[in-house]
Amino acid sequence: MTLDVHSKKFWDPEALREETYRVHHICAECRLCFKFCDSFPVLFKAVDSADGDVRQVTQATLDQVVDLCFQCKLCYVNCPYTPGQHEWNIDFPRLMLRSVMVRKKSEPHTLQDRFLGNPDFAGKLGGMGVPMSNWANRLAPFRAILEGVIGVHRKRNLPLFHRTSFLSWARKKLRRNPNPPAEAEKAAFFATCAINHNWPEVGKSAVAVLRHNQVELVAPQMRCCGMPALESGDLDTTRQYLNENLDNLTTLVEAGYKIVVPQPTCGYMLKQEYPWLSDDPRAKQLSAATMDLCEYLMWLKERGKLKTDFKETKQTLAYHLPCHLKAQNIGWKSRDLMQLIPGTRVRVVDRCSGMDGTFGMKKQSFDDSLKLADKLLVDIDQAPADRVISDCTLAGLQIHQRGGRTVTHPIEIVREAYGLDFEV
Repeated sequence: MTLDVHSKKFWDPEALREETYRVHHICAECRLCFKFCDSFPVLFKAVDSADGDVRQVTQATLDQVVDLCFQCKLCYVNCPYTPGQHEWNIDFPRLMLRSVMVRKKSEPHTLQDRFLGNPDFAGKLGGMGVPMSNWANRLAPFRAILEGVIGVHRKRNLPLFHRTSFLSWARKKLRRNPNPPAEAEKAAFFATCAINHNWPEVGKSAVAVLRHNQVELVAPQMRCCGMPALESGDLDTTRQYLNENLDNLTTLVEAGYKIVVPQPTCGYMLKQEYPWLSDDPRAKQLSAATMDLCEYLMWLKERGKLKTDFKETKQTLAYHLPCHLKAQNIGWKSRDLMQLIPGTRVRVVDRCSGMDGTFGMKKQSFDDSLKLADKLLVDIDQAPADRVISDCTLAGLQIHQRGGRTVTHPIEIVREAYGLDFEV
């Protein structure tokens, strides 16, 4: 197995081909992951048609398997043959990423790759144009142009832009932060592009909850985590963002701050992919200090520092467990946190939304993305609830588009239970 991005063998097409044959042969023999995405049914059908000989599968089919992988990580979570667990060392998602990166060494990055790979730019551009940008995104002619130019499907519901970003709001708010107790825990809130530009209310709720718990809180400068660029095989851009985040966050990590992330994909990227992509020792430091937002709050509880002065709220919540939160292997911290609220019942819906960042945005995969969400919607309907909850705002966008249900982030539920507003 060659998954060392710093190795020449990683970039060797022939070595990649041999590793692909090896992994596909094992996967075709196992077939445990047949239900997670369309990569596996396509692969298994092709292998069966070749009488079990993976080497007879066409390159076009192998490319299709790569293109259908949207990095949900569920196959890795469920695989019995992963590195460190079994001598076969199977890491299917990273093999797919390697395939895309090697391909992009000889193919130019498209405008779609570059635009979707830089959500911070899109957020700033959209924010500058508010309210016209939000109005234009609802117009069929404009959406047709958007699809033709940058490849965002014309029917994809898009999040709202905001003239004032969350970070602009937070820096003014946190300058007025009262002096925390000497024994206070310290957190640096990694806002993420989605919260900063599209869902600032989630970030504001997090600020209210963390300050209510007397956390010493800062909102550092940040760049995109890099996952959208990585998915398109743009390693140079990904590393640019990675290095900027290391420069922005390392001083805080060394000062004892936890890096608290409200979006599962971004948290996964900082925890898992940064040490893989970079040999800078700061990447491992950052990884060790990074925590999901609800994971952090439950960490406070373990230390006796989480306030439980919640108001009783008699409600049933259908909680969608995001794939990239499962892949962090931290347990169901959001569910556990919401279950601390008196009168609250949480029903876990353990299904992929099929959104997975840019996959659900692209014109070529939009329809497949919606189909993947159907099972999730069935499970939500079978778990009657007053509200639908998800840590992933893009999964919420998908659920709303496919099923019409408004989706709330767990931190907003917690803020409401505390009886807090945004001005804490």
